[in-house]
Amino acid sequence: MKAVIVCASVSHGNTRRVAEAMGQILSARVVEPGQVDPAELSACDLVGFGSGIFSGRFHPRLREFVRSVERVERVERVERRRAFVFATSGLPEPGFRPFTRPLARGLEQKGFEVVGTFSCRGFDTWLPFRLVGGINKARPDAGDLAAAHTFAQGLRARIDAAC
Repeated sequence: MKAVIVCASVSHGNTRRVAEAMGQILSARVVEPGQVDPAELSACDLVGFGSGIFSGRFHPRLREFVRSVERVERVERVERRRAFVFATSGLPEPGFRPFTRPLARGLEQKGFEVVGTFSCRGFDTWLPFRLVGGINKARPDAGDLAAAHTFAQGLRARIDAAC
């Protein structure tokens, strides 16, 4: 299985740590949006897309990268591109408006089959949290990284079974 993880981690390295934990299981390289040509993604069996959440949205560089990916019609099983979405955030993902949903839909419009989403808490110093030194100072913690491993193991099993 060939995999790559496209990760925009800009504030405290939270999302990069989660991406690297997943990358270990998936044997995937972790790259910033500007470090990979969107055309290269067509050669991958699985592509991860993740960033921290800023005002309820993924980082603008990641969103712009997804917009730059060429749309491919999913006609045959061989042409199916699989992706997953992941995020770190100071606050939990709200059930009434999941922040992973817009990116997942954008990937589906590009012809990806989104096979999973993952999110966990991360150290957050966004205003007004900066006034108290931030929240979730120890996150992602060992439990979060273990959950990322488990998530990636499930993805690997699913992709290997499909191949």
